[in-house]
Amino acid sequence: MCLAIPMRVTRVEGDPDDFTISQVATVDADGISKEVRLDIVDHWPNVGDYVIVHAGFAIHTLVEEEAKKNIALLKELADSMPQELLT
Repeated sequence: MCLAIPMRVTRVEGDPDDFTISQVATVDADGISKEVRLDIVDHWPNVGDYVIVHAGFAIHTLVEEEAKKNIALLKELADSMPQELLT
């Protein structure tokens, strides 16, 4: 199953107009930090923005309210799953 996760941007590196240098962001979700590529994101994010992350790429920006709603739904889904599926 493929799943994209909303994550908050904590650091941005690179330049949206310069593809010759690395374009990456550090993102966080519930204390889990990860570096993701920004090559295909719809809008260049700023620190504090939310992005949808899939397979190591930020693919879409989200407004905070929409991101928090999605995060709450994912937590609700995880809480309702049998414990043996979460390990």
